[in-house]
Amino acid sequence: MLAGELYRSTDPELVADAQRAQRLVAQYNAASSEAAEGRLALLRQLCRSVGDGTVIRPFFACDYGYNIRLGRNAFINFNCVFLDCAPIEIGDNLQMGPAVQIYTAAHPLEADVRRSGLEYARPIRIGNDVWIGGGAIILPGVTIGDRSVIGAGSVVVRDVPAARVVAGNPARIIRSLDGSNGVDV
Repeated sequence: MLAGELYRSTDPELVADAQRAQRLVAQYNAASSEAAEGRLALLRQLCRSVGDGTVIRPFFACDYGYNIRLGRNAFINFNCVFLDCAPIEIGDNLQMGPAVQIYTAAHPLEADVRRSGLEYARPIRIGNDVWIGGGAIILPGVTIGDRSVIGAGSVVVRDVPAARVVAGNPARIIRSLDGSNGVDV
């Protein structure tokens, strides 16, 4: 799975890993917002790494948790879903709106292969100081450069260079934040 090769999500080891994650996610989502230290401790049990000052508002969902790396001071708003069948790496100072979906999981185009239960995953990397608007969807294999802004409701299907504003479905560069000319993403 982590190598990007075809795998079965019904493998007993992956099923056990997913069950562990679901227990931790349920505890996290049920924890009082007033118990910030306890919630952070649960998040650190769930994820590979979590930087200081990071907050995820419930409801949060993920597949395994151990493939998620969150930088410092990341703010992830309500109802976000991270399908972390491959690594999801998020830099420092992220701002993420509600209902953002990050999908590393993908399925083969060939129906017979899909029918067999095989799937694959591609990592997602999000740089420092990125703002992702509510309802955006980030698809497998995408890298988003530092200081970029993803418009609300956008579907990001290709890499986004640093310091760009992208929006739409599929997301396209609508503005450069560093003065350079961009090309469609």
